[in-house]
Amino acid sequence: MLLKPQSRIQVMEGAKHNLPDRAALKAANAIRDLAEGLTAGDLLLVLISGGGSALLPAPIPPVTLEEKETITRLLASKGATIHELNTIRKALSLLKGGGLARAAYPAQVLSLILSDVIGDPLDIIASGPTVASSHSTQDCFHILTRYNMLDTLPQSVQTVLSGSATGHNTPKDYSHVFNVVIGSNRLALEEARCQAEELGYLTLVLSDAVCGEVSTVARLYSLLIQLICLSTARGARTDLLKDKVEAALSGLEAQLAIPGLNCTHALKALQESQAGRPVCLLAGGETTVQLRGSGKGGRNQELALRVALELHRAKSTEAGSFLEKYEIMFLSGGTDGQDGPTEAAGAFSSQELVREAEQEGFNVETFLSNNDSYTFFTEFQKGRHLLMTGLTGTNVMDVHAILIRAKGG
Repeated sequence: MLLKPQSRIQVMEGAKHNLPDRAALKAANAIRDLAEGLTAGDLLLVLISGGGSALLPAPIPPVTLEEKETITRLLASKGATIHELNTIRKALSLLKGGGLARAAYPAQVLSLILSDVIGDPLDIIASGPTVASSHSTQDCFHILTRYNMLDTLPQSVQTVLSGSATGHNTPKDYSHVFNVVIGSNRLALEEARCQAEELGYLTLVLSDAVCGEVSTVARLYSLLIQLICLSTARGARTDLLKDKVEAALSGLEAQLAIPGLNCTHALKALQESQAGRPVCLLAGGETTVQLRGSGKGGRNQELALRVALELHRAKSTEAGSFLEKYEIMFLSGGTDGQDGPTEAAGAFSSQELVREAEQEGFNVETFLSNNDSYTFFTEFQKGRHLLMTGLTGTNVMDVHAILIRAKGG
């Protein structure tokens, strides 16, 4: 991915660990200067992908880069969604929320966008530097109130959000801008589906909008796996177990409200298809982690470890006893190749992982309570459960895969 020596492209690196820094601020100022110098005869080509919010920091004075970074990090640690994070970022930025497009006027602006946000909302991806913001400062106050941060805001941030410095957010004409999504999680899942089908799996894409706290999503996946393993069994007692698991699954579905997800419909589709084939369930999106410890990890590694723990616990129940008849593998990985501040893209796990870990003296629950999934996966079985892809050069959120195959099948 390195440029040739004679390339006319200038590279300015910054935002290490996806956090805005002085190098990124210098790059943002250079981009702003370039955009403001364009004329009606110019074309500004903008390539937008995940990480764009951290790469293009230009806080509205008097907000400092450090103040903006602190607010972003604190919101993320409290479990704020990417929509919420970028709503705040836009309100405090000169270039986000359409600011770059406004700076480039009257030049034509063409943005090619890789979406790393559920639903592909153009004003949220990279905080929408070429898209008019659909949020108000009142939305920001609601978010900050939700996470109990309103009373601890720096005076500079209060000044900007109060409206005294938000003239940059006034509506403008965006007829000179053309935004195109060229990559998304849905496209990644469809390609994964094709690959799985070529390998002989009966494959379903559940949703490309999976969100929610990792512990709740892990529980959802565990119940779905249990229901699939129960689906081939017959008998009155089994029917009661199915009803119980399905009721619990429906309750979590309603709680998470994941767009497009209908587990009952997915199960019916599997039952109506060719029996006996191994199953591959695919989903994507972006979960959140509520930080309670000081360990090292990422949402994908923590989700994989929590699914393993849920399956381990389920095996001690009557419904979960059916899991023993199947080989089950769960994978969660970030399409950018980097899960949190680690070198892993994610991890994969099985229903045997927790038992095997206990035999080697690892307490999975202790690692999870400290948000230390990366340390666990690094030390357990010499890291063989880590998904190591290297940086991919793209980002369309996360991909989850569930593989289920009857033992001896």
